[in-house]
Amino acid sequence: MRCVFVQFRCQPGKTYEVAEAIFDREIVSELYSTSGEYDLIAKVYVPDDQDVGQWLNRNLFDIPGISRTLTTMTFRAF
Repeated sequence: MRCVFVQFRCQPGKTYEVAEAIFDREIVSELYSTSGEYDLIAKVYVPDDQDVGQWLNRNLFDIPGISRTLTTMTFRAF
């Protein structure tokens, strides 16, 4: 499994709805609200045999209320 972090910027007033929809899909390891430029951050494990971008598009990025995302790939844990 490949660990990636995805930050979500939500449309005004939609953060809680987006968070609930993400959580309901049961595919994120952790989900937090954040301060700053983005509203939420999720820790996601993508199967090794899947293309990260396509997997995220199919499983997360179609949720209504998301206006922008930022995906950070990880390479090694220390």
